[in-house]
Amino acid sequence: MSDTAQDGPMLAADGTTLKQSLARSLRREKMRALLLIAPLLIFIFLSFVVPIVSMLFRSIENSILQDTLPETVVALENWDDQSGELPDEEVYAAFVRDMLVAVDAKTHTRLGTRLNYEETGMSSMFRRSGRQISRLDPVEDAPFKDKLIDIHDGWGDVNTWAVIKTHAVPYTNGYFLNAVDMQRTPEGAQAQPESKQILVKLFGRTLYMSLVITGFCILLGYPIAFLLANLPMRSANLLMILVLLPFWTSLLVRTSAWKVMLQQQGVINDTLVWLGLVDDAARLIIINNQIGTIVAMTHILLPFMILPMYSVMQTIPPTYVRAAKSLGATNWTAFWRVYFPQSIPGIGAGSILVFILAIGYYITPEIVGGTQGVFISNRIAYHISSSLNWGLAAALGTILLGAVLILYWAYDRIVGIDNVKLGG
Repeated sequence: MSDTAQDGPMLAADGTTLKQSLARSLRREKMRALLLIAPLLIFIFLSFVVPIVSMLFRSIENSILQDTLPETVVALENWDDQSGELPDEEVYAAFVRDMLVAVDAKTHTRLGTRLNYEETGMSSMFRRSGRQISRLDPVEDAPFKDKLIDIHDGWGDVNTWAVIKTHAVPYTNGYFLNAVDMQRTPEGAQAQPESKQILVKLFGRTLYMSLVITGFCILLGYPIAFLLANLPMRSANLLMILVLLPFWTSLLVRTSAWKVMLQQQGVINDTLVWLGLVDDAARLIIINNQIGTIVAMTHILLPFMILPMYSVMQTIPPTYVRAAKSLGATNWTAFWRVYFPQSIPGIGAGSILVFILAIGYYITPEIVGGTQGVFISNRIAYHISSSLNWGLAAALGTILLGAVLILYWAYDRIVGIDNVKLGG
């Protein structure tokens, strides 16, 4: 009887098998842990994930035209925008009926603003027309073609109706085309006029200057991190306070200070003139250009490079270098062959952090960069806060995010993201 009991499965105190009891206990622990972090997950989802997804969706969403002019959009489907002739009376009558509803709902101005992104002057045309169309009767005042042209010459322009038909789609690639200096036209995707081709240049400048800033941060930050990791504790703590000191000062204050220092009558030029290194009539122009942006942003982002490198260097045993020297290696050889390879993970972590922060900065480039030192993030901020072209801003942000992910993937393939660490 005892042998039979021993051959069967082990039972827990509640009579279930030990395996089932352990599995149930693990599920309870996981559920308890999930409930503990659930408020944080919900907060992150609502305050971070949802707004980002919503903003990215705006880069393709284009329902305002179909919602505001539903009958006009349907009527325009039978019109050939390549014929060079104006639409027939059916389109004009449908447009009047749609506009009467839109004027009552006060949505025609929003539609004008949307189309103004594609064709300059559409916003004012919709505003002016809306006031006078509201006086028309959809039955007694027909036909409407000549009346609309009398209200505004734009309604007698084939291009006006071609623009409306071209952008009467619920989802559009127009914002992404605009983001790369192209435009959606009745003939298909075409390049923007040369005078408007700026965004691709800004993308290139942003990536190039972010890489330059990252490089300068590595060159300036590595010696400081090395000193922090190898100085006596008391001296290292004092130096660490100096490294962290910029964090205790407002970003706007630091950037404004650089504007004062870099201008032609600023501290740096005055010092160079006093030392005789620069003639007073040939003061350096280091503000409102790329130099000013690089200098200011390198100073601001330098601590973000020093801290990851320092945390990694702290974990490198000094006995390794001493062992290399005891075997006949010079100071340089011991550093280059033994110490430096072990510090590369810190360089990688700091580089990724600084680069990602750099491409997203817009306050510093706006203040010290002028027209030659601004980033693509400045245009994104402009379209969000000033022009209110959120679709284009979302498209620019999506492209920038894609570029970062591609560089991140390339870094992983070349260096290996597993080699990036913050110490330990």
